[in-house]
Amino acid sequence: MYQALYRKWRPRTFDDVVGQNHITDTLKRQLAAGRLSHAYLFTGTRGTGKTTCAKLLARAVNCLSPVDGNPCNRCEACRGIENGSVLDVLELDAASNNRVDDVRAILDEAVYTPATVKKRVYIVDEVHMLSAQAFNALLQILEEPPAHLMFILATTEIHKVPATIKSRCQQFAFKRIRAEEIAGRLRHVADREGIRLTEEGAALIARLADGGMRDALSLLDQCVGAGGPVDEEKIYSSLGLAGNLEAAALLGCVADGDISAALERLASLYGGGKEMTALAGELSALTRDLLIRKTAPRTGEQLMTGGFDEATLRSLAGRFDVPRLVQMLNLLQTTGADMSRSPNRRTDMELCLVTLCDPTLDTTPVGLNARLARLEQGGSSIQPAASQPRPAPPAAAPVERPAAPVEDAPPWVVEKPSKVPAAEAAPRPRREETPPAPAPVKTSGQAPGWGGWPALRDSLRGTVDVGDYGFLSNAALVEGALAGDVLTLWAANDFIKSQLDKPALLNQVAAAAGRMAGRAVHVKVAVGTAPAETATPAPQEEDALEDALEAFLAAGLDNLTVE
Repeated sequence: MYQALYRKWRPRTFDDVVGQNHITDTLKRQLAAGRLSHAYLFTGTRGTGKTTCAKLLARAVNCLSPVDGNPCNRCEACRGIENGSVLDVLELDAASNNRVDDVRAILDEAVYTPATVKKRVYIVDEVHMLSAQAFNALLQILEEPPAHLMFILATTEIHKVPATIKSRCQQFAFKRIRAEEIAGRLRHVADREGIRLTEEGAALIARLADGGMRDALSLLDQCVGAGGPVDEEKIYSSLGLAGNLEAAALLGCVADGDISAALERLASLYGGGKEMTALAGELSALTRDLLIRKTAPRTGEQLMTGGFDEATLRSLAGRFDVPRLVQMLNLLQTTGADMSRSPNRRTDMELCLVTLCDPTLDTTPVGLNARLARLEQGGSSIQPAASQPRPAPPAAAPVERPAAPVEDAPPWVVEKPSKVPAAEAAPRPRREETPPAPAPVKTSGQAPGWGGWPALRDSLRGTVDVGDYGFLSNAALVEGALAGDVLTLWAANDFIKSQLDKPALLNQVAAAAGRMAGRAVHVKVAVGTAPAETATPAPQEEDALEDALEAFLAAGLDNLTVE
């Protein structure tokens, strides 16, 4: 009968345990010196060796001929505990036996001395699943245990274990096993089992195991069942993973803002049987590596997952900034976590990709911060991926001015404005008196007190809300231009426009602009780039300009001498 690799290759001595030397060495010294505790608490993530070390400790304390703290695995006690025939060593699953009656039944037997071994050992797995009453019952015997009794408690959620229990146990924290150690163990098992496992395949399985040796052996067992050598391609195919190349290609579509290409790649992966949750995890891992590469370029190499080559990371790192990567990673993590409760994971992944390609769709605080950070850094405004570019704002209409008299041309060739009646265009008798000087013409189109948008912007400090002034004071986000009686606030994009287009704020800006210009000013908000302020004359200046022109023409006709 075939036996799973993780069961067949379970360590039989403390020396065989991989990656937990800080625990196994301590237990071996305690066994050799006879300084054993009555209760141990093993904590750590799944597959790191908690239950294995508990069974090794149960055999070692009862072994008739231990070797340097290790069980010999040959004596009657070791063989009996290993095959389950010794009833004095009992393994209990607290997930299914969590009632107070289950614990009391154990305690009733615990007072009796063991029949065939030196110590009665109870291994309680997932101890955090016990009820409050069951913990209280267990606490009674942990306070004053018999000399022949030992408890070994194991849990993956130490925060759920009461402090009163933890304080009466020696606690050992099992750490995640390093990928290099897992890969070495996989190669050893593959050699003994006759499995053709490549170096790259062993490294990939080690990374996918996420620090758990049992998970690594289970993944290897699954890939071997597909036949042939176990390499990266076989692992991706057997486990239904998209692979680092597909993940990098999808992030390339995100960087380009190409929603169509991203959805096409997703459809291809989905049709090939790829698991959407695994795809979200791969994208998260790649985004995380890019984030670490940008935030910790010197010391981040040890923090990398190792699933992506340097060329891929280098090409993608330059296309995203840190706030954008934080926004992407937050969205991917949320999507992956919610997939377990979703009726349609493909739709969830499609929505995630669309939002990644078009950041304007992400209305979360993290998404808004990423977009604002990009604008503050002087980047281009974020445009929707599928939208057409906005047309440039229409240029201000040129101001019609009367043509200046041509040099050396007689005054009568200058055409009088239509306001002057045709009868007055005839030559007038010559006057002896000196004609009055023409009135000066104002060339500035703004009121004498108008100092331009920078001056108005500075005057708003302390008047408008701090958040609103943060937009108004940023020249990359907002510009102002006054044309006649209309002040237009030109916003960099639709998001900035939505933050400014508020009646209360516009009224405050209009009041300040009116005080500066000396007349009523209307304020509006538009998206685009502010044109240069034109010299459009104010209404009261137009009459002065026409009067000056009439005086000039009259003076020219009066001084005309016909020979």
